Amino acid sequence: MVSRVQDSRLSATVHRPRPSSLDPHLAAGTVPRSFFSSSFTSAPSTLSDLPTTPALAAKAGIPFSRKEEGSAPKMAPTSFHHAVSEDETLTSETSTPYPFKHVESSTTTARTRERLRSAEEELEKLRYNLEMQMAMAANPRYHTERFQYESSSAAMPPIDIDERIRELKLGELKAKREAPRRSNVGLFKAICSTDLLFLIDTTGSMGSYIGAAKEQVRSIVNDIKAAFLNEADVRMSVIGYKDHGDSPNIQFLDFTSSTDQVLSFLNVLHATGGNDAPEDVLGGIQQALHATWKYKTKCIVHIADAPPHGRTSHDLGDFADNYPNPGSEPHGLTLAPLIGLMIQRQINYTLLRINNTTDLMAYTFLKAYAAASADCTLLQTNKYYSNVYSSSPKSSAKGGLLMHEAELGTTFGALRHLVVRTVTSSVTGTAARYLSRASKPDSELAIIEEDEDLVPQVENASPQWDTPDWFDETLLLNGFSPDVTIHGAHTLDNMMAHDDHITMSVLDLTIHKRRQPFAQGGLRLASYARTAASTNRYVVKSSKRDGSQLAELVEGMRCQALCKLFALEFNALLGNEHSIDFIVTACFKGKSEEASGDTCISLEPFIEGNYVKYNNNAGYVNGDITEKSNKAAQGFSHFTFERSQGRFLVCDLQGVRELLTDPVVHTSDPNRFVLSPTNLGEEGFKFFFASHECNDVCHKLGLKSTASTFMSGTCVFKESWPGLADTVCCSNKLCGKILHRASGKASKILPGYIWCDVCWPQLELSIVSLRCTAPAPYHEFAVSKFFYESQGRATPRRCFKHRDESGAKGPLVLGAKARKNSAPVAGVTVADERLWGTLKPATVTPEDD
Repeated sequence: MVSRVQDSRLSATVHRPRPSSLDPHLAAGTVPRSFFSSSFTSAPSTLSDLPTTPALAAKAGIPFSRKEEGSAPKMAPTSFHHAVSEDETLTSETSTPYPFKHVESSTTTARTRERLRSAEEELEKLRYNLEMQMAMAANPRYHTERFQYESSSAAMPPIDIDERIRELKLGELKAKREAPRRSNVGLFKAICSTDLLFLIDTTGSMGSYIGAAKEQVRSIVNDIKAAFLNEADVRMSVIGYKDHGDSPNIQFLDFTSSTDQVLSFLNVLHATGGNDAPEDVLGGIQQALHATWKYKTKCIVHIADAPPHGRTSHDLGDFADNYPNPGSEPHGLTLAPLIGLMIQRQINYTLLRINNTTDLMAYTFLKAYAAASADCTLLQTNKYYSNVYSSSPKSSAKGGLLMHEAELGTTFGALRHLVVRTVTSSVTGTAARYLSRASKPDSELAIIEEDEDLVPQVENASPQWDTPDWFDETLLLNGFSPDVTIHGAHTLDNMMAHDDHITMSVLDLTIHKRRQPFAQGGLRLASYARTAASTNRYVVKSSKRDGSQLAELVEGMRCQALCKLFALEFNALLGNEHSIDFIVTACFKGKSEEASGDTCISLEPFIEGNYVKYNNNAGYVNGDITEKSNKAAQGFSHFTFERSQGRFLVCDLQGVRELLTDPVVHTSDPNRFVLSPTNLGEEGFKFFFASHECNDVCHKLGLKSTASTFMSGTCVFKESWPGLADTVCCSNKLCGKILHRASGKASKILPGYIWCDVCWPQLELSIVSLRCTAPAPYHEFAVSKFFYESQGRATPRRCFKHRDESGAKGPLVLGAKARKNSAPVAGVTVADERLWGTLKPATVTPEDD
């Protein structure tokens, strides 16, 4: 036996079966009426439900009536092949008619039309399966797997793109009307205004530090106000503590906005007293908890050179402590409950360490704050450092509290800097925590808390991308992706002008996903996923709550599309030195084979590597890494503000190196991106400029806006921006990777398409030979399944010669507006045969004996 690689000429060696070799009904050209009964959802119950053409009645094997007044219904013949209406033709004796045509009468009801449409679809599926059986009967060894694939790809009803887009816009308008409008006015000031409490050991060894505080309090207050654009209020409190044998052992000034009052109180403090090695730290903390805290940002800055009493708070030994047993000191206090109250009241804590006697106390604070998901930092010189970190220090913007240990050392020159840094870090954490809660309605919080046990546990196993059976859930979806593959000189300006210019592509897709998620956030689950015709790796993100609206996902998708266009210009300006890219997100609504009802999900490429957060929407800037990608990210955020003339600012940049996801877009227009709770408007601009420091990227781009010009309303922006001649996007609508034109892959046979290195080889690897379902002599055609999937379209079932150019007989119907905007897809029906037909299909079929 000889085997050969199959191509588009295979049809010459495969013959149509003779009717005599099949079922006698098929040989006679007829099918019993009972054969079709299972194809109907429900049988017609009235004469008005009957088919309206003789051909339909004949194919269904049911009575036909022209509804002539006073006449009885007439029976239609039962011949499957020969009962045709005057507008149907046959190409040969054994060929089958074109898809059913339905002539509506003015009295046909909507219910009737829907039932007839369903019946026609079912009959079309059945006709297609029968023809495949005929071909199989003629050549039983013919490529069975291909027929199984075709059989599973049942005929889909036409897709009206214009209608889909209209429905999407209506849904978005409805969601925006119903969305609660939150006013962000004053948010920046409310979060940045700070209660700052100095907790100072005033025993004899601390004289120089009390003096430093006296000298620098006024500067510290001024620096904090300047850091927050002179909009923040700062209240200060001071607590001095000694030891139990001293009188007084606690001195207290409650919160005040008067710097002079604070300085006067500091002049009263004197560095005296002290008994054994530990001091009355616990009494000082207890007094701090009784202060009149007011603002959202609450900070304790603790300056100390000795630990609290109790062997669980220090490692000096019992001989050095007059009260070694925890709780035995005169107040009856222990450290852990006091720390718990600080966390409960959302008080950030910073220890300015002078020596190593406070190491165990700092470690105790860290463990408690870390358990509350705080952003914690311990000095490498702390003897307990190795208990926390295996290598280098780790810090992150977790959106919670701050616990920080800093080295004040034996001098006090760093005091001012350390205190200001403590406050700015605390404000960032407060903002992230507050905004996270504000973005979740109370009902959502209740749902998550009540259903926490019902949420699937995340799996830690590595994904088995190349094992199809590992993806144990299938989703049949229709949805949208942004058109980012086609852009010109004015595309970004148009997208900034109105949402309607962030155009959408309609997609239909089958997704195979892992049922058990590998990660989860406050509101969403993330699962590994693959598509049917691609080797690309994806992540499906689904909501934990029912009723998630498609409009919410679409708005996030529009935000990400706008960010990608900003990145296109940013990269074109900087060349190869810096680059930013955003993954393309598509959103879908459809059904799972496992669950009833529709589900809304987003699909995005899986990013492999170490995930880094560069900045957030509330002023956080990652200062722990110095890579070029971090500089590029900070410069990119500033660029988006300047390029948009102060209308947009993209932040919350996170991802793997230059490939980013889930950005936030702040807008000056209160009517843009209103479904995004992370869009803080002009208050978000304030958060950015409060923390941004221009770097080499900002200077190279020639950016002119600054924090001072923004706050004064006198921003001057760069006016001219070079074009995008060398920057393009991959034509795969589920990829959209930004490319330099010279590095993209293109073919003259598919003009207007360009592909990245990952997607390009899949065009050929996914080529198969399919049997054309047109009513013509049996023949095959070659097609790239990946190409059609990359455009969100079903693989065609007819060769290009038998495909209606408008798509009326295929899975896609282009409306007038859609046809106008669909280039270069319009040329696919001709181009695919010339391209795929000249390449070898991936399937191999044994040759006949």
